[in-house]
Amino acid sequence: MNNGLAVTALHNHFFFDKPHIYFMHIAGEGAVDALGKGIKSALDAMKAVRAKSAQPKDRFGPPIPAKSAIDPAKVEGAFGHKGAVKDGMVKVTIGRAATHAECGCEVGKAMGVNTWAAFAGTDDNAVVDGDFAVTEDELQPVLKSLRGSGIHVVAIHNHMVGEQPRILFLHYWGRGPVATLAANVKKAVDLTKTSD
Repeated sequence: MNNGLAVTALHNHFFFDKPHIYFMHIAGEGAVDALGKGIKSALDAMKAVRAKSAQPKDRFGPPIPAKSAIDPAKVEGAFGHKGAVKDGMVKVTIGRAATHAECGCEVGKAMGVNTWAAFAGTDDNAVVDGDFAVTEDELQPVLKSLRGSGIHVVAIHNHMVGEQPRILFLHYWGRGPVATLAANVKKAVDLTKTSD
């Protein structure tokens, strides 16, 4: 968001709601008129989406092929990391600088403090699903990078309490050619402190 506003959380409150409703939390500091302008801009953007499509979509285009056949080299080339390959899908997991739990113990990649991207479909018709582990100062740049590349943010939340530094988790989903998706996710990864 702009005008001094930042997205701080995105999540659902209900099961089985139709249409499915997400709750986006925002925070900001600054002049009241600038903050108000930012909120009005967000409300206008929601109104524009509804004007284009009165009913929310229930999918992003036609289904991907039933049998995945992703070329691992296209994903690995973008990330510079070896991927795990299974049933034609490719997953890359990148560790980040560790955090410390309340007990003082280190929590790192092996315990889930990592960023990952999983690709399915074909090289020309792929989806990416994944999770970013970010510090508070990395959240807004990563959000803007993903959204600027057309990748959808699904949720923003925490997994732990009392850790230092605080780690937030951002779930995302995108669709397109695998090379483009991989390059766009890697661009956002480059905005974070990784350990690999």
